[in-house]
Amino acid sequence: MKVLVTGAAGFIGYHVCERLLARGDTVIGVDNLDASGDVTLKATRLSRLRSAPNFGFHRMDIRDARACRELFEGARPERVVHLAARVGVRAEPVESQDYAETNVSGFLQVLESCRRTGVEHLVFASSSSVYGMDTPVPFSEQAAAASPLNLYAATKRADELLAYAYSHQYGLPITGLRLFSVYGPWGRPDMAPMLFLRAMLEGRPLVLHGEGKPQRDFTYVDDVVEALMRVLNAPPTGGAPRSRVLNVGRGVPVAVARLVDLLEELLGTKAWVELQAAPPGELHVTCADVTALECETGFRPSIPLEQGLARLVAWYRGHEG
Repeated sequence: MKVLVTGAAGFIGYHVCERLLARGDTVIGVDNLDASGDVTLKATRLSRLRSAPNFGFHRMDIRDARACRELFEGARPERVVHLAARVGVRAEPVESQDYAETNVSGFLQVLESCRRTGVEHLVFASSSSVYGMDTPVPFSEQAAAASPLNLYAATKRADELLAYAYSHQYGLPITGLRLFSVYGPWGRPDMAPMLFLRAMLEGRPLVLHGEGKPQRDFTYVDDVVEALMRVLNAPPTGGAPRSRVLNVGRGVPVAVARLVDLLEELLGTKAWVELQAAPPGELHVTCADVTALECETGFRPSIPLEQGLARLVAWYRGHEG
């Protein structure tokens, strides 16, 4: 197939592009390479993708309606994976407009371009953070998800509502994936597994919020990519709306303090820990009910944190020396 991937130089986008290229698809990568993340890391990921003959790259901001429209009309992708976003639950007030413009207005441009060019299936990344504080554990897609606790969560919930409306009005097949704490090689430096790993190897302090008691449903990136590929291959069927949201997580919450213990064992070093109060806007626990994902695709994430962290550490030592 011809697949357009936004956020292609990002963590998950890079892995998705690699998987698509490996199975012989033509991949159109899109990224604006903005400075909100590690630009050097993005460039390295992108350089690895560029070596594939069936990969093409466009440096573009999805908020640019004209550029987005022209790219879709010229490329005519059959399917689209939308991963470009301003990420992170701890947005500063000065960043609010950027979060809204990128995650909501940018997504709207992707929706409109998909509609205009008759895309067969749009898969986009949502987040476990949409569930808010009062959702029963494990989190089910049937929960209301009506009380997001931070700006990032609110923008992702807005994306889900926009997707439903577009699918209902225009019959566009859309799947949103609520991703749970994804980690692995080439991962984001601001996420706990990579952040803690680097701090411990470099002898720097790491901050544990809420004394490390908050629990996260850590999900290894290979499991996420496998789930996404299966979903991409199977658009929702039936009449409008052809829209759905699916959880992608292991369904096994682990205390953040336990993550530190495992890294200490793998690295053979003690962490220099600083305890801080949990900031407002963060969930005490995340835990995915993946019944719907398994029913739809026959797959459920299964790589335990111990195994995933061992792979991450091995990659980091090989990559960073």
